[in-house]
Amino acid sequence: MAGYFRRVGSVRPSHLMFTTGVGAIVDLPNISVLVRGLDEWNHAAVPDSEPIAEPRLLAAVRTLLNRKSIKELRPAPWMEGTDQQPNGPAAKVGVPITPFPGWLRCTVCDELAPLDGGVFDFENAKPRKPHEARFFHKSCARKKTGKPMAVAARFVLACTLGHLDDFPYAAFVHHGGACPNASHPRLRMDDRGGNLGANVEIRCVPCGARRNMKEVLGPRGAEKLPRCRGRWAHLGDFDKAACKGELKLLVLGASNQWFAQTLSALAVPPTGASELQAKVEQHWSTFEKVENAAFLKFAREVVPVVKREFERWSDEQIWAAVERHRTGSKPDDDEKGYPDLHTPEWEIFSAGELPPATDDFTLRRDPNGVPGELKEVYADVIQAERLREVRALVGFTRLDAPDPMDPELVKRAPLSKGTPDWVPASEVRGEGIFLRLPEDLLAEWERRVDDTQCMEAHREAYARFRRSRYSGRLAGGFEPMKHWPGARYLALHTLSHLLIRTIALECGYSSASLSERIYAGTETDPRRAGILIYTAVPDAEGTLGGLVSLAEHDNLVRLTRRALSDAMHCSSDPLCAERLPHDPEEFLHGAACHVCLFVSETTCERGNRFLDRRFVVPIDDPGLALFPELP
Repeated sequence: MAGYFRRVGSVRPSHLMFTTGVGAIVDLPNISVLVRGLDEWNHAAVPDSEPIAEPRLLAAVRTLLNRKSIKELRPAPWMEGTDQQPNGPAAKVGVPITPFPGWLRCTVCDELAPLDGGVFDFENAKPRKPHEARFFHKSCARKKTGKPMAVAARFVLACTLGHLDDFPYAAFVHHGGACPNASHPRLRMDDRGGNLGANVEIRCVPCGARRNMKEVLGPRGAEKLPRCRGRWAHLGDFDKAACKGELKLLVLGASNQWFAQTLSALAVPPTGASELQAKVEQHWSTFEKVENAAFLKFAREVVPVVKREFERWSDEQIWAAVERHRTGSKPDDDEKGYPDLHTPEWEIFSAGELPPATDDFTLRRDPNGVPGELKEVYADVIQAERLREVRALVGFTRLDAPDPMDPELVKRAPLSKGTPDWVPASEVRGEGIFLRLPEDLLAEWERRVDDTQCMEAHREAYARFRRSRYSGRLAGGFEPMKHWPGARYLALHTLSHLLIRTIALECGYSSASLSERIYAGTETDPRRAGILIYTAVPDAEGTLGGLVSLAEHDNLVRLTRRALSDAMHCSSDPLCAERLPHDPEEFLHGAACHVCLFVSETTCERGNRFLDRRFVVPIDDPGLALFPELP
């Protein structure tokens, strides 16, 4: 706003990926704002701004969004120097926002008016205290001195297609009509509190009309809401097509107003076919119109990028990679879903020979191998002394979180008006432990539990969950067991959570600072059986060694024994130990709860689903346990 300092607050880079990214409402100390679309982000003011290099993730983003125009992964625009020069060039660089909701309420007289109504003004006069930026009521009738603060009105509208809009208070209080006494009536919002839900009355001053917000709360109240206007508030635009989404009333600060849809990849050294495929995807514009392999010999001589980037592969290998990419890019391809970012990582971790150490990726395997006491538990243990993870924001949803297996089941809202050539990204560095389980152990366990009632209960719950959540959204038939992760995933995922909760007590990191990647069997590679537990937080730059040290002989033995022993008991037993989903229940966990297995949302890759202690330790039938006898 003209005449005032532009900076009004700050957030961590990771927040722009998971909490306060494009299209999200951010609650600052005194004001509420909305993060603008990518069209408004300006990296030109940051002279040293460089894109984040991660070709494998960039190719995955292009595939998921079906946009070959995306050329870069970029961090949020930021410059150093705000502490030294709070009114210098750095203070004018950042993520653009706009005040939202567009209605404010005076905290003294309860005057309710839109931002552009001339009732409220803005002040942000202290460059070193951007958190004191605020709106105030210019002519409050009840306040003789001072500037009473104005806060955001607490209700907004959102729909299942991602639109966000202000609540129409003037139309609401007049039951869809206009005030008979004024063209722009003065309104008041009287929050009466209470313990039975919102009790907020809207009153029109000129005509005296009154109406309580309770009328539009709940399932019945939704019928009284207007149709969605198709407003993209973060883009300053409206959808050209009529919106058919289901409109919902949200209270400001509701957790379901914004869900990030992200992709993440570890910066592992590319090897073999994985490297070739990534390069073909990266330079697809060069190969897109190539009709046969014979052209490649000519391209090596006249096309610099082919000569420079593909000299290590034969024409036959390059052409095969081109054909794979061309086939996989068909819009009517039946195999839709998130791009596979786990396979190259699994290939590196499971290889007999570890790659050379780099600043981004350093692995170490104990020359003495797996501790003798844990030979029946682990087939391999690797210390990841250095890791770099890159995360990209590809879109967001409202009211319903994206499905972790099928990106098309929930409508994704756009990040920009036009076709972007970049997406927001962040990179974090950390350390980790990779644990590979014996294949014969898992294969024999899968054979034991496949036909049991407990595993069947989990499969039936998964089918009910998908049917309840998605059956009405899918065209062309509904497959209840599509993307079922399999019994192996349940065992690996449960063991991962047991280890994370125990590690958090010993490594110095909080459990929210840890993340997991589960490498379970797939149709093309059913023998995968790995768990990576790693740190991935911005304030853990480099490695501290606390997590890696837990993979050493004595520490790993103690850690594993404690994790499995603690899994035998839960303070919620016997309720927790006996829990299994039964019709009509559709939760996707068995013997698991906040006491024994659940971790923070940022830690778990599947939202605390697919967990059950009985499949790891013998709390029920020993035949169900991966480890019938604890080490």
